[in-house]
Amino acid sequence: MTRRSVEPESIQRMEERRDEALARMAGGVPYVQHLGVAFERRGDELTARLAYDERLIGNPALPALHGGAIGAFLEITAIMELAWQGVWERMEAGGMALAEIEAGRFPAFPRTIDFTVDYLRSGLPRDSYARARVNRVGRRYASVHVEAWQENRARLFAQATGHFLMRQDGDV
Repeated sequence: MTRRSVEPESIQRMEERRDEALARMAGGVPYVQHLGVAFERRGDELTARLAYDERLIGNPALPALHGGAIGAFLEITAIMELAWQGVWERMEAGGMALAEIEAGRFPAFPRTIDFTVDYLRSGLPRDSYARARVNRVGRRYASVHVEAWQENRARLFAQATGHFLMRQDGDV
């Protein structure tokens, strides 16, 4: 059995397409832009970054990030991870054309069924990072765990578990 070689230019173009797809996905959600959340891709793994902004402070006496901003950041990370998995699989299978990416036609984002946040310590006035792990995904339902940290990934300041309704073609 011979293995087909892939030209370095085509590998680079695939990476560019993936980065473009991720940027368009995140850019298509106004609340992601409002909070200042950005995503970085390493292979199929996403890391979300919530850029520090003074308007995110909930308790100026400490100062500490607002719990609502932290919860929204974690939920956005979970939803983007689920959506990205669908896009990644379609791109890997060759089923997502560049024209679809350029037109912003992505699978519909899942709907939140429930989302539980554990606030482990105060979020300090600095950039925050999060990664989501999909525990289970089926045709209609998904379970995701998210962890957030600031300077040290081993020192989480928040984590969450969410359950999501996966949208099917024709769902509104």
